Amino acid sequence: MKIQLKTDCRGITWDAIHDLIKRAGLVSYPPELLARAFQESYAVAFAIRKSQVIGTGRAVSDGPCRAMLYDFAVLPEWQGRGVGRMLMEAILKQVAGRSVMLYASPGKEGFYERFFFRRVQTDMAHVKNRTGMMREGGKPPVDRF
Repeated sequence: MKIQLKTDCRGITWDAIHDLIKRAGLVSYPPELLARAFQESYAVAFAIRKSQVIGTGRAVSDGPCRAMLYDFAVLPEWQGRGVGRMLMEAILKQVAGRSVMLYASPGKEGFYERFFFRRVQTDMAHVKNRTGMMREGGKPPVDRF
């Protein structure tokens, strides 16, 4: 099983990334928005097998202090085979020395705990799509206006 790790966006087909993210069970954006999000990210990683992207991940960062991870997705048939680990290690190497945050899909927290991520009690979010957040297992913010 030879898997290539790619850490730039050259040659990436954004329709395929859109489909991959959806198949992995994450909320996806239209291909043109995904292209912009990945291209403007601080760090990216793609796992490629025989010219097919089978996994993705990216980080946004302020540079020296903090980074946030997004769009970690592996095709279902490739999950549990080390692809996610390869992507996570590549991204964490690129953001080394920073505090790193992420949102985990419900039920996937154990994967991230292997990389020393822990739950925190202080996060808050102002989300664009509250309904989608609830559908994916999040709790809506409490409105107090």
